[in-house]
Amino acid sequence: MSTIISFNCCSSLTDSKLINPRIPTKGSSFLSTHKSFSWWNRHFLPKCTSQKHVQCQLQNGQQKMRSFSLKECAISVALAAGLIIGMPSLDSSPMAYAANPSLPDLSVLISGPPIKDPGALLRYALPIDNKAIREVQKPLEDITESLKVAGVRGLDSVERNVKQASRSLKQGKSLIISGLAESKKDRGVELLDKLEIGMEELQQIVEGRNRDAVAPKQKELLKYVGDVEEDMVDSFPYEVPEEYRSMPLLKGRAAVDMKVKVKDNPNLEECVFNIVLDGYNAPVTAGNFLDLVQRHFYDGMEIQRADGFVVQTGAPEGPAEGFIDPSTEKTRTIPLEIMVDGEKAPVYGSTLEELGLYKAQTKLPFNAFGTMAMARDEFENNSASSQVFWLLKESELTPSNANILDGRYAVFGYVTENEDFLADLKVGDVIESIQVVSGLENLVNPSYKIAG
Repeated sequence: MSTIISFNCCSSLTDSKLINPRIPTKGSSFLSTHKSFSWWNRHFLPKCTSQKHVQCQLQNGQQKMRSFSLKECAISVALAAGLIIGMPSLDSSPMAYAANPSLPDLSVLISGPPIKDPGALLRYALPIDNKAIREVQKPLEDITESLKVAGVRGLDSVERNVKQASRSLKQGKSLIISGLAESKKDRGVELLDKLEIGMEELQQIVEGRNRDAVAPKQKELLKYVGDVEEDMVDSFPYEVPEEYRSMPLLKGRAAVDMKVKVKDNPNLEECVFNIVLDGYNAPVTAGNFLDLVQRHFYDGMEIQRADGFVVQTGAPEGPAEGFIDPSTEKTRTIPLEIMVDGEKAPVYGSTLEELGLYKAQTKLPFNAFGTMAMARDEFENNSASSQVFWLLKESELTPSNANILDGRYAVFGYVTENEDFLADLKVGDVIESIQVVSGLENLVNPSYKIAG
């Protein structure tokens, strides 16, 4: 099974998978099939696929709360120290390890708290350049931080956020409308009217000191903002390199629901995860995955790694390490694809470290709980095929582009609903289905319509 860097002190995998060199374990079978196996390698790996959620069924009917043990905190602190003082050499297993990360620039390490909300990351990743709508978005996003302040002070801060957003909307509405794609202008104007009314309602909520009603209303308003921003994208903004143009490409975004049957968990029976795939920033990677979803490649597949750091799946049964294309009878692989913030198109085939872009920020960072990415061979950048993983650790101590994953592995989406339940998945839990909810029309060159 493919692997990546994981900062967990133990992993659990079924013995039946020991023969698969892509699934690292502590067993002797793994040691004999891998090139090397250092202490760091045993703890730095992932495995999984993508999902969405409408409902997770808890046996006791209670809402799940994410928690982290003291042990996990200690590991995170150790990781942070490793980034500052240097880390032991990372040997690799055949799939998906990051090797010998360079010391991040200090200015990157102290550049401020990263954005961890998947919805916010997706909004900021849209290929638009409209300052007016961003000035409305920013104070609405900041409400999340304001709500972390207890008591009256927190609500006072929320009120300032709302007033700032309202003022920005009134002052910049004409500029926002001018930035809408012509074919989507009517819908965009309608959304702006709803946003304006909604902010008045949020102001009343804050004045009434109804703290519990703030977050749901904020989510509603940010949904309007995100939809307006998407209506500013008229067409796919760049050309994919010629050598990859015949591959399945997602030219836009799509959403999928992943339904997982949970075994041996008295508190959780099944869960549906909502995942947004971002083809604007990873068209080849997201297109490959969506094409496999349409082939029902992942339906019935087990979770193959779940170690507290990542969840991973995607290795088929048998000797193959990825998807075998029926038309060629060979493993279909895709290039490493990284969108750098500020660039108009992704870079292909090289890590940012290899390109010397040590301080570059990725458009889709490993910041959110449930960040989805491709696993690959450590020594071959263009070896990803079907194995995917979701990151579970948050990155307060390893902010965007100061960790050892950003710029080395291709992120192509985020779990946007029920992401907390990813931590409850175990090896052997079954992906019952992954179904496309929206955006299938953005998939071009779909191979599932041709063969298989």
